[in-house]
Amino acid sequence: MSHVAPFPHSPDPSDDEPSSGDQATSGVEMGDLFEGIDHVGYAVPDLNEAIAFHAGVLGWHVVHRERNEAQGVEEAMLQARAASVDHPRPAQIQLLAPLSAQSPIGKFLARSGPGIQQVAYRVTDVVATAAVLAERGVRSLYPEPRPGTAGSLINFLHPKDTGGILLELVQHPLAGEPRLDDGEPLA
Repeated sequence: MSHVAPFPHSPDPSDDEPSSGDQATSGVEMGDLFEGIDHVGYAVPDLNEAIAFHAGVLGWHVVHRERNEAQGVEEAMLQARAASVDHPRPAQIQLLAPLSAQSPIGKFLARSGPGIQQVAYRVTDVVATAAVLAERGVRSLYPEPRPGTAGSLINFLHPKDTGGILLELVQHPLAGEPRLDDGEPLA
């Protein structure tokens, strides 16, 4: 029986030849694409109840809240501790409540119930990262990045190319950059 890779674009670990995936075709080293985990997104039916649990019971702090009509969600970003020199942008959780049953989060809740909906990776350049991943055979859901939470740029990677997990690429605005949403920066 032949080995089937769990991810469609993974090299077969039984191959004797060195992997061509050690360096991107664009010259970007494998470890240079991502800065780290940005957040984990939870689909929830009621944002206020989810905030009450995560803040009141678990002790997380709400650092941003907004309504995103384009994505059909009301959302809140929470983190466990304040930003510091050592952790200028700590990993967060994103609570996503649907604005309608027809929104992507509404459909997710109907199909899967409340729970983890996506994992987001922080990148410095969402366009360049998506291009490198496309060269490696990983499709983005959108041809161009879209506005995300708190003025960020985002795109998603197709779950069929990532082992069944919806992965989000997030590029935060740099200090002093114009914001897409004219919102206030994260506290």
